[in-house]
Amino acid sequence: MKGALHHLELWVPDLARATESWGFLLTTLGYEPFQSWDAGRSWRLGAGYVVVEESPAMSADRHDRTRPGLNHVALHAGDRTELDALVAAAPPYGWTLLFPDRHPYAGGEGHYAAYLADRDGYEVELVAE
Repeated sequence: MKGALHHLELWVPDLARATESWGFLLTTLGYEPFQSWDAGRSWRLGAGYVVVEESPAMSADRHDRTRPGLNHVALHAGDRTELDALVAAAPPYGWTLLFPDRHPYAGGEGHYAAYLADRDGYEVELVAE
């Protein structure tokens, strides 16, 4: 366990919107709802978990993946068929496919993945086995 991710916390401008997007994505990948409180939600897979929180301490109203800080989160997405199904199902939950002209090899030849962005600008890289 040493060095393994304990949790990832994303501060979001709209909790309901983030819950819809991240809840769909994470539960599709096998995470289960873990915690819920007025300003946040979390989903757990194994010993690690992901938090979305609309914190009153935020100093900006939007995340920008092209500025210093978090660029994206990369997650294993199962095999190619599972990844393709997830990408097809994601748009109604607020996810947009990035780099569609290079999909599913936007990360390079031999790297089968999808890059999605939610309505608040958070990017996730979903990698096929």
